[in-house]
Amino acid sequence: MAFDIGNKKGAISDINVTPFVDVMLVLLVIFMITAPLMLNGIKLDLPKTKEVNPISLTTTQVVLSYTSSGDYYIGETKVLRGEIVSEVKSLFTKNKTDTLFLRADFGMKYGDVANLMSHLKREGILKVALVTEIEKK
Repeated sequence: MAFDIGNKKGAISDINVTPFVDVMLVLLVIFMITAPLMLNGIKLDLPKTKEVNPISLTTTQVVLSYTSSGDYYIGETKVLRGEIVSEVKSLFTKNKTDTLFLRADFGMKYGDVANLMSHLKREGILKVALVTEIEKK
């Protein structure tokens, strides 16, 4: 397509970035909405507490989920108990963190959760944060 630009005739070589920006903004909104939902893929009935220190889980945090059926998940990946420590330590190195966020189902026995935490601490995972839901008033 040729246009008369002053005395010069030729094609316009500028890129129209408006459609590109529109698409990028739509993708940004989609990722902002879906990112928090990806961490809650493991359905757990978490204990309810009054709000003390609100935690917003992100994909860079290391999250261990312990289900009422006795299964362990790191993120959404199912792992065996013997693999937990090595997986968590490799994610600590990758994500440059040293805190493990533990999500344990409300139906779990207190002793089972305490046993897991003791195992983690003996293996060198010293910072373990328990994740709960906020109690509704």
